[in-house]
Amino acid sequence: MTDPERGSDPDPDPDFDDDEDFGFLAPDEVEAPGDEWEEIDVTDTEADRIARRRDREFDEFRKRLKDADQFKVEQSVFDDATFAAIYKLVQDGHIDAFGGPISTGKEANVYEALGSHDGSERDVAVKIYRINASNFRQMREYLEGDPRFEGLGNDKKQVVLAWTRKEFANLKRAREAGVRVPEPIAVERNVLVMELVGLVEDRARRLAEVDVENPETAYDVVSEYMRRLYSAGLVHGDLSEYNMIIHDGELVVIDLGQAVTVHHPNADEFLRRDCRNVAAFFGRQGLDASGDELYDFVTAVEPEPAGEPDGPDVADG
Repeated sequence: MTDPERGSDPDPDPDFDDDEDFGFLAPDEVEAPGDEWEEIDVTDTEADRIARRRDREFDEFRKRLKDADQFKVEQSVFDDATFAAIYKLVQDGHIDAFGGPISTGKEANVYEALGSHDGSERDVAVKIYRINASNFRQMREYLEGDPRFEGLGNDKKQVVLAWTRKEFANLKRAREAGVRVPEPIAVERNVLVMELVGLVEDRARRLAEVDVENPETAYDVVSEYMRRLYSAGLVHGDLSEYNMIIHDGELVVIDLGQAVTVHHPNADEFLRRDCRNVAAFFGRQGLDASGDELYDFVTAVEPEPAGEPDGPDVADG
């Protein structure tokens, strides 16, 4: 599942046993990890042009989608350009069929869908940001000062479109750095298609919802993932037990829309907050965890060359 709503589960999953492997991913072999100055285009997309053209085929597609049971109560989310973005993703083969909603939030809805990859079907998550209901002010806090979004302006639609593309770019960079995050598949306007971690009937559990039987191993994995993000030039900015999930023995970091580059004026403040949140959670699990020590560990590395970065071996934890 992606983008779970925050909350706590008074009954941690009794069947969860994190003695299973928390194996690290190997970073992609790239010349240098991350480019803080990558350009993200937020100008008119093909989806905007389709929406203006309003051809007959698109109108029929829009009507079918509006009539679908899972969308009837959420029609306010889907303006014509959003329908056009979905239409474009269908035409490009990233979405074959929609399932039900996974989560409904103030800023975005997430739906289960069927997609295809390399000729085979796969379950995907489709995250649709609300243009009108998104928290514009909070988004601005994370976008302002990010060199990828200089000159963005105050247009709410452009901010939401930039935010969606930012999440796609952050997920891609995190995976290249060897951090286990949902695989980004495609982005069109305010619609993001990514790997579905778990299924609606067998949803992945937030770290806050499970009984962590081996907190030392989990803490090592989280610490190393934070260090890899930082080495790739990114700070998560909202990391806690609510933005990490467990599925099939893997720890997966989610919700990277707000992640900023290390050049953001508030990057250090965001990183220190992440470290305090993570250390506090594992402190409640019985570990002697310190936010300051975690911060020192994360920031002690220089950007890594291509290959596997050094880190604790927790595959057998």
